[in-house]
Amino acid sequence: MTGPVETAACYELVTTAGTAAPWLTMVHGVSQDRRVFNRQVAAFRDYFRICLIDLPGHGLSSDLAGPYGLAEFAASIAGAWRAAEIERGHFWGTHTGAGAGLLLACGQPSSFASLVLEGPVFPGRAPPIAVKILDAVGAVAKSRGLEAARKYWWQRSDWFAVMRARPDECRAAEHRTMIDDFEGKPWLESGLISQPIAAIDDRLAALEIPVMVVNGEHDLTDFIAAADALEALLPNCRRCVIPDAGGFPLWEFPDAVNQVVGAFLER
Repeated sequence: MTGPVETAACYELVTTAGTAAPWLTMVHGVSQDRRVFNRQVAAFRDYFRICLIDLPGHGLSSDLAGPYGLAEFAASIAGAWRAAEIERGHFWGTHTGAGAGLLLACGQPSSFASLVLEGPVFPGRAPPIAVKILDAVGAVAKSRGLEAARKYWWQRSDWFAVMRARPDECRAAEHRTMIDDFEGKPWLESGLISQPIAAIDDRLAALEIPVMVVNGEHDLTDFIAAADALEALLPNCRRCVIPDAGGFPLWEFPDAVNQVVGAFLER
């Protein structure tokens, strides 16, 4: 069986660090776009050339057609790298972006200097709470429209709970703007992160790339379980839990996360 057709995701390059600097690719999660990494770009742009990818159905890639599964997202990242002539670099993904990067690393590990995975989706293992929310928001989008779906997504998804509880400190309004800009095409296609993917456990166990898995203290049990499973399989894996954080530590408490990730990348 052939793999997904490679469609290059749209991307933005930040190259103020100069041509000798290593590449660092950043990839968002569902309903977000490259703006979710704005504090990371500010912190790392003097040390890395940064490639900010918008996955199909999001941001600059809103017009790219589905399907919108992890395998297709991984192929779109590979296509973006090919278009940008990036052969190797570090990778930083959150949630769906983390899962897509991990899946791609299993297929072409030589392209990765390291992996930073925030609240990662484990490719091939559907997270039950997340799938339930995604199915529900898709049903709302189809029956009541995208505005109702955006409201449901923000209010009912527990991975936004810390932002909702601490709106000023965790930039809730700014994050909600990203969701309001999301055109919702992946919500309208069922099986966003639960489409069948062949087991990759053996490839994970053979993956020698340095990996850091980051979770918030109050992350969903889905993503804690995925992190536990990855730690058990990956031979070169480190874990980090950000105190007080929820589903998106890099957004909620960027200074703490940037310090931890910066130290990891220096190694």
